[in-house]
Amino acid sequence: MDETRRPLSFWVLAAIFTLFVVFLYGPTLTIFVLSFQGPEGGLTFPLRGLSTHWFETLWRGTGVIDIWASFRRSAWLGLVVMVLTTVISLLAGYAFRRRFPGQDLLFNLTIASLIVPSIVVSLGIALEFRLIDDAVKAYAEAHELAWLAEGYNSAMGLFTSGLGAHLTWTLPFGLLIMFAVFNRFPGELEEAARDLGASPWQVFRHVVLPLVAPSLVGVALFGFTLSWDEIARSSQALGDLNTLPLELQGLTSTVTTPEIYALGTVTTGVSVAVIGLSFLGVAIARRRAAAKLLG
Repeated sequence: MDETRRPLSFWVLAAIFTLFVVFLYGPTLTIFVLSFQGPEGGLTFPLRGLSTHWFETLWRGTGVIDIWASFRRSAWLGLVVMVLTTVISLLAGYAFRRRFPGQDLLFNLTIASLIVPSIVVSLGIALEFRLIDDAVKAYAEAHELAWLAEGYNSAMGLFTSGLGAHLTWTLPFGLLIMFAVFNRFPGELEEAARDLGASPWQVFRHVVLPLVAPSLVGVALFGFTLSWDEIARSSQALGDLNTLPLELQGLTSTVTTPEIYALGTVTTGVSVAVIGLSFLGVAIARRRAAAKLLG
């Protein structure tokens, strides 16, 4: 028997893995290719020409909705969610290293948002803010505050209800990452720093933060990309303004040209670019740290 011959199980597992990769990345690759259709191209194969016509059309605006306004809204919301997720996850992971009353309850409440269906979370947040709106309007009428009754519209918005909805999705992931990091954190390094006279802030800044910084990059990436692509939790919680994924979802029933594929390629490209720039930043930081250590 040829010992170099691979067993049947290898080929079965290889076929399953290949199908998995095709299923996972095939739709993205298909949209990417179809977005370069020529001016007479349609939404299916075969390609009719090869050009950047639909990207140029997208850049000029569709005439149906303001794509770039929703693009900016998604970008700003994603950045705010990224910062808050990173900071809160870091501080929470640091705090959870010591026992405190209600620790288990707080942890379970935080993780519970991953179990509850996203659309239910969105509906719950929308209902909560509608109750706030009703309370404000009732207060204005009861106290005859005409300026408040006439000028108040809604507390629901991009950086209120929308921000809260996205944080219910990103924070649990960030917390789980930081909990895992701090569970393996070498506490003797902090003890050595304290023995040398470092204050608690100095220990955190010069010992803890540099060691967990690579994990914080991962938390930041989770925060931005999960917010950037979020649909279900945004669907009922944003009020009158839509993010880019919601606009893209709406366009699927109104736009019948490869322009929608161009938009999908752009949104995917933003996520890939953010991840690539983050890895590049980490690599540069490591090289600088190594160069500083050597010389």
